[in-house]
Amino acid sequence: MLDIHEADAEARGVKDGEWVEIASRAGQTRMRARISDDIPAGVVYTTFHHPISGTNVITTDNSDWATNCPEYKVTAVEIRPSSGQVA
Repeated sequence: MLDIHEADAEARGVKDGEWVEIASRAGQTRMRARISDDIPAGVVYTTFHHPISGTNVITTDNSDWATNCPEYKVTAVEIRPSSGQVA
């Protein structure tokens, strides 16, 4: 699931529960949108817990020197409606 603020979803034509494409300079993936006013406008949220989500492909090559954790908290992404799911 990708949590997205209702104003951002509306501006992009995204409906609750539908498939969306999340794309960054590093890559893209698809997941279902969950519209929420708990997420600030201009921010999206998802977890890396389920590898099938493909979330790791949208992060940059930059990582923390001590943990090698990617800089996912600052990854700029574009969101748009999509058909289908991750293969």
